[in-house]
Amino acid sequence: MSPVGTPHSVVPMPIPDFVRDLRSHIGTRPLWMSGINAVILDDDGRVLLTRRADSGRWALLGGIVEPGEEPADTVVREAWEEAGVHVVPERLVSVSVDPPIVHANGDHAQYLALTFRCRLTGGEARVNDDESLEVGWFPPEHLPAGLRPFELERLEQALTDEERTWFALSAGDVTGGADGGSAEG
Repeated sequence: MSPVGTPHSVVPMPIPDFVRDLRSHIGTRPLWMSGINAVILDDDGRVLLTRRADSGRWALLGGIVEPGEEPADTVVREAWEEAGVHVVPERLVSVSVDPPIVHANGDHAQYLALTFRCRLTGGEARVNDDESLEVGWFPPEHLPAGLRPFELERLEQALTDEERTWFALSAGDVTGGADGGSAEG
């Protein structure tokens, strides 16, 4: 493990301007958002994780897709903003929906989550904004506690050599299972 950072108190995450504008109209009612997760791997096969400022737990790097922004561009932007690294998204790993969430400020949201496998191309991993307390490189077999089950699933999917995109399927799908499927990516 090689975490980099300094101790901070737990703080709320910043709210993008477009979300703040939407919230001025809808209040705290549920808001459907598009988000990304990045599974960033270095040359040694370690994964970059961030320890979130809002919860204090380790997580995959993630963020909200801005209006008009391509999701792969969101990955590149968030990797730089949060961790000071340059990445190239190599493939879309999964498309799924996160469980509904109520943020600390009372806002309700649910996220369409696009997970990308990314290759590190430059920069030096560091805390680069106020959304993270630490960043660190971890071998997949020695991950810190606190990753949510769906993050572990996304990480596992990213580490496969399959060139397919995983997506969740509802019960009653034509393939006969409710546990997910894949399509050519």
